Amino acid sequence: MAMTLRTDDELERALTALAEAEGTSRQEIVRRAVLERYERSGHAARVQASSGRLIEKWGDVLDRLGTV
Repeated sequence: MAMTLRTDDELERALTALAEAEGTSRQEIVRRAVLERYERSGHAARVQASSGRLIEKWGDVLDRLGTV
């Protein structure tokens, strides 16, 4: 699927520098950046859900430890 990406001078310089440094295409740099961001957002949601479960289970203990 094709997509047009509008860039400014700063993004052009960054894409070009990264592509040259990594020996890959500018398209691949954008692809990796989007997928990395997607993975991180999923990770943050999993951490938040896990934290909620742990607080529900151990919240009273954490409260007591915090008041010692």
